Amino acid sequence: MSDTENGAPEETSAVSVSPTEKASPAETASPAEKAAAIAELAQRIRSVGPQAAPPEDEGRAAAPEHAKDVKDGQGAKAPASAQPDQQRAQALKDTAEVLTAGGAPADLATAAVAEFGDGAAEQLRSDPWAVLSLPGVRPEHADGFARGLLGPAAGPGDPRRAQALVPWLLEQAALRGHSAVEVAEIAAGLDRHGLPDSAAAIQAAVLDGRAMPFQEELTGPEAHTAGGDEDEEPPTRTLLALERLALAEESLADGLVRLMSTFVPGEDPEPGEEDAVAEEAEDPAEEDTAEDAESTADSSPAPGSEAASGSDTAPAEDTVEATAEATVEDAPQAPAAPGPTAWAAAGEAAPSSSATALIQAVADSALVLHTGGEAARTEPAALLAAAGGLGLRVWAATWTDQGRESFAALTDTPAAVITLADLLSGAAGPGRAADGTLALDVLVVLDAPLLDVELAATVLESLADGTRLVLSGDPGQLWSAGPGRFFADLLAARVCPAVASRTPDFGPIGELVSGVGIGELQPVEAPDKEVVILTAKDGGEAVHRALQLLTDSIPRALGIPAEQVVLLTPGHGGPAGTRALNAAAKARLNPGPGRFGGFDPGDRVVDSPAPGVTRPARVLDGDATGLHLAYADGSRRTVPPAQAGRLRHGWALTVHQALGRRWPGAVVVLPEDAGPALTRQWVYTAFGRGERHLSVVHAAGPALAQAVTERPAQPRTTRLRAILAENAASAY
Repeated sequence: MSDTENGAPEETSAVSVSPTEKASPAETASPAEKAAAIAELAQRIRSVGPQAAPPEDEGRAAAPEHAKDVKDGQGAKAPASAQPDQQRAQALKDTAEVLTAGGAPADLATAAVAEFGDGAAEQLRSDPWAVLSLPGVRPEHADGFARGLLGPAAGPGDPRRAQALVPWLLEQAALRGHSAVEVAEIAAGLDRHGLPDSAAAIQAAVLDGRAMPFQEELTGPEAHTAGGDEDEEPPTRTLLALERLALAEESLADGLVRLMSTFVPGEDPEPGEEDAVAEEAEDPAEEDTAEDAESTADSSPAPGSEAASGSDTAPAEDTVEATAEATVEDAPQAPAAPGPTAWAAAGEAAPSSSATALIQAVADSALVLHTGGEAARTEPAALLAAAGGLGLRVWAATWTDQGRESFAALTDTPAAVITLADLLSGAAGPGRAADGTLALDVLVVLDAPLLDVELAATVLESLADGTRLVLSGDPGQLWSAGPGRFFADLLAARVCPAVASRTPDFGPIGELVSGVGIGELQPVEAPDKEVVILTAKDGGEAVHRALQLLTDSIPRALGIPAEQVVLLTPGHGGPAGTRALNAAAKARLNPGPGRFGGFDPGDRVVDSPAPGVTRPARVLDGDATGLHLAYADGSRRTVPPAQAGRLRHGWALTVHQALGRRWPGAVVVLPEDAGPALTRQWVYTAFGRGERHLSVVHAAGPALAQAVTERPAQPRTTRLRAILAENAASAY
């Protein structure tokens, strides 16, 4: 299988230069010698210590591109002349020449200039291995490019090669979901790529800031595995992380502690205090308005005077009314702070015991976790109603537009439900306060397991001190496409209340998925064919059966049209990957020559602008301006030719691409080579994508049951839990 494991867009090799692999000295070392070398390396790294974070100004300079384009609410200014365009054109030309000279595709010039700026040509000429930081380039390609430019001088031990390989290995680990990597794994990776001295390369990467080192104490099963003795100091491990991920996890932990440490719950008013406050709020307003009216009347120009006859002068009555309105609008509004009694009453009015427990937890805490399946979403919906009824500014954010629509249907305030992307970009939501934070009191984030550490850090940075944050999601589903396991680490750290829903997902599909969640794959009764399991001898037969279900069986027997059914598979390649399934589906449902960049009007496609972000759409037409698409949420957009490469046919998706969405019908296809990609988490997520019907076509044999019972999830190395353990005790 050729899946990226976390939903990242497909990439193809950008450079086709055959490598010349050589065995490294480390490959001939004994296990004891390797262990001793790693221990010595860890000690040397600890002596170096973590490098200081960049100065504040430098950190700001490294802001994301979308943040650079907007400052103080204004867009980026247009260039004063055509000179920048000419400079860019010359930079692209020079870079393309250098790439061609080294045997690399000139098409990489755009990515190189985006990465290195106008000096990309000189950068690549002086350091050919810098090409390794470009999309789709692998070490063997970079080695071939370096030999094309440097000739025999391009040796495996070149320091520039080592400087490029360490961050590349860390980036590859990030694509697999790791926010940090043990130093031994990086050393082994360098050995595999023939680096003569991996220890020196890692130490150099730490010294020049390409990697940040951290030492952690091992606890629990990890400490037992490492052979720690109760009478000795606890065993430790040395981790390496990319600076951006290290800072994101530190910022995330700091933000969580900040919310919890600055939170002040409301208090019940003293007996009689409410009436006194109400009277005080009414009387002064009336007196002030009367005084303002008298003052305005006294200062009004006399009838017949020059001021009174001016066309720009408003009548006295209008002036009094405007003054009163301005007084009310300009007066600072005290934030709502409901006390325990008000929260208790709201909890008692909740529709279920789980909703009551969630409301009570939010009453007393700034940070609350909520876990449950699809049916459990009624509980955050009840919280939304309760908090709004108490006068709090409460908003809910979902991962996808489909999630927004389905959750909004559960609430009485659908306008308070938006996507997380719209919330952070300002396209919808409460807007920003004067200090730049979101103008809200309670934020409920649905699909929280899908947040990677960088996005989660952005969410925390956007919240003001003392804001209540509720993170809700299904802990059994796949983690984020990006690095980290934010939600799972928070659950494991136990730094805040966690409310586990008691609301089950009903029906045969819910029963099947619930069983998978606890490691059991048992048959379920499905009298209305809600669940159908079919076997196939190989991937080719699996594709045939899946197409039969999509185009005939499900529409005919269940009344679910083909456009409301999705095909799901572990990877893009292979005999029954998305490419094979989409080719077969197009030939059957919408045959055509692919007039517009491989697509025809009527094709189902998915737009993947970033890892973990997938937007289903349908091709309407195409012309010189690009492909005209209609998206599932009803919006339309033209994808320019330069961005058409991120589009894929969308009858079949990987399960990672389907995260955050559900379809009336789902067909899960498991080819014979699917075994290594399967985990309980994957099966749980895949089976849960169908709302009314689920078909499973599998040629994986016993691998499916083994994955459910023996492999809970693909492991990820992160630092967040350890950071929270160090910092949260004093704040919570």
